[in-house]
Amino acid sequence: MRKSLPLNRAAVLLLLALPLGLTRCGPGDSQAQMAPAGEQIASAVQAAPSDMRDGARVLGFDADGKWTELRAGTNQMVCLADNPNREGWSVACYHASLDPYMAMGRELRAQGLGAGEITTRRFEAADAGELSMPEAPAALYVMSGDGFDPAAGEVENGFTRYVLYTPYATAESTGLATAPSGALQPWLMFPGTAGAHVMITPPQGN
Repeated sequence: MRKSLPLNRAAVLLLLALPLGLTRCGPGDSQAQMAPAGEQIASAVQAAPSDMRDGARVLGFDADGKWTELRAGTNQMVCLADNPNREGWSVACYHASLDPYMAMGRELRAQGLGAGEITTRRFEAADAGELSMPEAPAALYVMSGDGFDPAAGEVENGFTRYVLYTPYATAESTGLATAPSGALQPWLMFPGTAGAHVMITPPQGN
């Protein structure tokens, strides 16, 4: 069993800054009107590479604000619709091998747990062999913006961040820095843990 490193305050703050990839995984406390399923699907897949959008599985919200499958998938991409009960607009897509990890996050978030506790619980479950993690690098795409225009089929002022999960990777095993330094520099977050992942954040506005 591999032992997870303790979470430091800076890492938890960065975790909180990721709208969907890690912590924003459940309905909000107040209920907003949900967009039609077709609109949720059209907006959710915007985060995925263009050649993977048509076959992506899409999870979104029903009329009660609960997670539900809006469309079955035919490829290895899973996309999450924007949660209108959460501040801002954000969607995400990830490789299917990450689904157990992401699903556990959604379940814990629905129970009212915070980001730090969710992270700790998932790392512990993975270390104990109770949570399946990717055996090869797996991608997550997080897109934020001012909103989705369903008539145009476009995201307003869209901005995408790229994440590559590599469980238990370290600076020594990858040659990557473990803190950000400059635009576009890949760096390794949570090194040595089940949730180790490479972050790539383009400059906003580009």
